[in-house]
Amino acid sequence: MGAGPVGISADHGGFELKEYLKNKLTESGFEVIDYGNSVLRQDDDYPDYVIPMARSVASGKAARGIAVCGSGVGACVAINKIKGIRACLINDPYSARQGVEDDDMNVICLGGRIMGHELALELVNIFLSAKFSGAERHKRRLGKIADLESK
Repeated sequence: MGAGPVGISADHGGFELKEYLKNKLTESGFEVIDYGNSVLRQDDDYPDYVIPMARSVASGKAARGIAVCGSGVGACVAINKIKGIRACLINDPYSARQGVEDDDMNVICLGGRIMGHELALELVNIFLSAKFSGAERHKRRLGKIADLESK
């Protein structure tokens, strides 16, 4: 990707998948910032890890982010509350690419309990390699979303 570090975070439901993705991305030459959890704790809460990661993406410290919880839904709901975050639960290659190209998605959410490692890695690689098209219609739509965030 080359545009900057990738933030990654997970609770207990996504811990194993997060560790796998972190290792694979690091082996591929990505700079990965791990926002936790750093140990498997069955009583942890996804907002404690995904919110700091999302804030990192929103501030530009990380170029993009990966959030993993059991289903990916809770992490997605939580981080979309952060101004500047455009996150989506992704389960297929088309959406991993199109979400970035059309909607400038900057965080991918994955379900650690519902997705295999290889599919997750494929989706993350597609997400990280995709580029926002910058098409006028997409900028217009993103502007409308930004207006909502400012109210």
